[in-house]
Amino acid sequence: MNFWDNFWDIIGWFFWIFVFTAYLMALFGIIADVFRDRELSGFGKAAWILFLVFFPFITALVYLIARGRGMAERNMRQAEAAQHATDDYIRTVAGSSGGSSASDEIAKAKSLLDQGTITSGEYNNLKEKALAHSN
Repeated sequence: MNFWDNFWDIIGWFFWIFVFTAYLMALFGIIADVFRDRELSGFGKAAWILFLVFFPFITALVYLIARGRGMAERNMRQAEAAQHATDDYIRTVAGSSGGSSASDEIAKAKSLLDQGTITSGEYNNLKEKALAHSN
């Protein structure tokens, strides 16, 4: 075998690995979408999965053609819900730690000191930091 035969064999392997990986991604996307769809009955879900097991390639093509638009809409809704949850979490965290004034920080530190959670040295350090950040 010469160099070019080996080269095209390697290119062929890369191509088929790419095709197989793309197929697996589409297959797992379809399976996730089948279970995510609330309008599809349990029998319908079972039928799609059964066909995907016994006739995977043709069933994947049929599913993408017949239900592709709904699949895209469900993916969009899920992405929006995840983004909304992330934004809410960031607002919650930023509101509890980053948006408070020096007097609020000092008051929190004083309550921790009164509860015995921190020492007076730690209280003084927290108070100094809060005053330094407010300037």
